[in-house]
Order: sequence, then C-alpha cells, then structure tokens
Amino acid sequence: MFKILVIDDDSSIQILLKRMLEKQGYEVVIACNGEEGMAKVLTYQPALILCDWIMPGLNGLEVCHRIKTDPNLSTIFFILLTSLDSVADRVKGLDAGADDFISKPIEKNELQARLRAGLRLHQLSRDLQTQKQLLEAELSQAAEYVRSLLPLPMREPLSINSRFIPSRQLGGDCFDYYWLDSDYLAIYLLDTAGHGLKATLPSISVLNLLRSRALKSLNYYQPSHVLRALNDTFQISYQNDKYFTIWYGVYNKVKRQLIYASAGHPPAILLSGKSPHHTEVQLLRTPGMPVGMFPEAAYVDGFCNIETSSTLYIFSDGAYEITKSDGKLWSLDGFIQLLVSLQSNVDYQLDQVLNYLSALQSHETFEDDLSILQIKFD
Repeated sequence: MFKILVIDDDSSIQILLKRMLEKQGYEVVIACNGEEGMAKVLTYQPALILCDWIMPGLNGLEVCHRIKTDPNLSTIFFILLTSLDSVADRVKGLDAGADDFISKPIEKNELQARLRAGLRLHQLSRDLQTQKQLLEAELSQAAEYVRSLLPLPMREPLSINSRFIPSRQLGGDCFDYYWLDSDYLAIYLLDTAGHGLKATLPSISVLNLLRSRALKSLNYYQPSHVLRALNDTFQISYQNDKYFTIWYGVYNKVKRQLIYASAGHPPAILLSGKSPHHTEVQLLRTPGMPVGMFPEAAYVDGFCNIETSSTLYIFSDGAYEITKSDGKLWSLDGFIQLLVSLQSNVDYQLDQVLNYLSALQSHETFEDDLSILQIKFD
C-alpha cells in the first residue's frame, strides 16, 4: 500500500483529500504546515506528496526544494496544489523540482489519474535507484578485487609506496613491481581507455600475463621488447576495441641504472636532490603509440643513472587531469611542482599528495582512476 502525505493548512482540504485517497486504498498522512510536513516525510517515507503551494512559514516551493535536493528523498513524487495558473508560476514550481500540479478546486477524476501516473513514476525511480546501487556495489567489489592483486609496499633495499584510488565508475588503472632476479626490479603502470569492467578486465589480463611471465621467449629485462610483445598480444580488433597506455621500467640496483619505455603514457618524474631549491627534475618518457592501436607500432628504450637522494614517480593521467573548482583543468606542470615542493620532506607520504588533489578538484570523488607509485632509491 502506497503512503501519501498531504501537506495543507486548510482543514477542509485535509478532510476532503483524506477521504478521497483512503477510498482509493492509499494510506494517508496529514501535516498542517511545511515544518510538520518535513518531519513526517522523514518518519513515514511517503511515495507521493500532495502539498499546498501557499502556506504560512515554510511554503510549498520551499518544501519541494528540500525534498528534491535530498538524495534520500528525491524519488518521492511531488505534486503542488495551487490556484495559481500563470506560466511564470508553473515555471517556478518546476524549477523547485515539482513533478506535477493540481489546480484548486480539486477534481476527483483528475486527482486519481495524476496519482496513478505519479506513483508509477515513483516506482520506476525507486527501481532505477536500486539498480544503480547494485551496480555501484558491484563496481566497488571489482575495485577491491583489483586492489587485492596489487603489490604490497616494499621497504628494502629500496622503498616503494603506492596509492590506487578508483573512480566511481572504475577504470583501467593497474600497476605492479617485482624482482626479475636479485639485482633487477621491474616496475610498470598501465591505464586502459574507458571505464567499467570493460576497461578493468584487460588491465588484469596484462598484470597476470607479466607477473606469470607467460610469454616464454620474451626478454622481460628489455622494456621496448615487453611493449612490443604486449602490442602484438592486445590488438584492439581482438580486445573489444580497448587500448592502453603503459610505462615500463627495469632498475639495476647494482649499477643504479634505469632502462624504461613508454607507450602513450604520462612521463615518469625523477627528482634528485634534498631541497626544492636544488632539485633536478627529469621527465622519463619515450615515443610510442598506446598498446593495441597499431600492429606495427615501434617502441624504444630510454636510459638514466639514478643519483643519490632520488625519488621516482609513476602515475596515471588521473593525477593531473583534474577539473578544479573554478572549472579550469589542472596540468602536468602543476602536478610536478607539487611533487617538487614536497621533496624536502623526508617523512612525507603519498597521502599528502592525495589530500592536495582532493582539495583541488570540484567533485566529491575523482572523475578518473588515480594511481601513483613512489620509488625512493635511498
């Protein structure tokens, strides 16, 4: 049985509507003014509200606005009772969130028809909200599964910390690091185009393929060879039109040398020095198309020596492609400046970076997945 809340300061209208609605099989709750109506909305959770427009104190427009701006109440179908029939008044009601209008004096057949239509729409809204919640729960579970596959922090012989912040839709970020042997460490981070499970599943496939070293003839010590093999394996014509960017590097801890290659991915940032005023910044990136786009794509290696007091950052574009509160898009340069400013803080954690990025953006959650690796070599 649907519950209907009647909010009206006219006792005769209250009695009339209560009788008419109860005869039609509805459970009816009465409120004499806007404040009482809001209280009874929270108590009874009605499916539909019939609310007078003009009332002392909290009027119908204000009640409607409060209902429709509350995510927990917004599926309630809201009908304004009014003797005002001008177009301007109707526009005000619609702007406040009203779903329908009934003119006074109330005509029984019109009321019945509008109630039936309103309750059908309310039920559809509830069903959609339920499906949305189920989908969000499934995406949350998928995000937890991806997180469970990611490597744990490393403390020695070098320090590696990471953060994985999936967007509400879940994207295709994934990363890994592991020792190829006692001297060589492989590190990579990839980002599949798009959102949802269609983006996540290819990322997991790449992680499992590289972690298990399933391509037996592949030289995993040579980043350009790894990217070429991935490009051969994950062409978009066979992988649901999904491509991905990736940065892959191999670090030799004995020689303190890093060899790397990238495929359409943001550059890794290597910072050397203990002070923001004496920090050398290197952007580590090589030319190369995203993996999966073109069968004949070529990839090359880059090399660098790792000086003492160096820190390497590898990240997805979600770290800097952020819409700020002023509507402008943040930049890679801004992100680099942030990393440099924190370089002198020996004990600083990636949480400080994430707190800054959260405060910077205009949304409650990140629009895209955000993944970042921090490698401290000393």
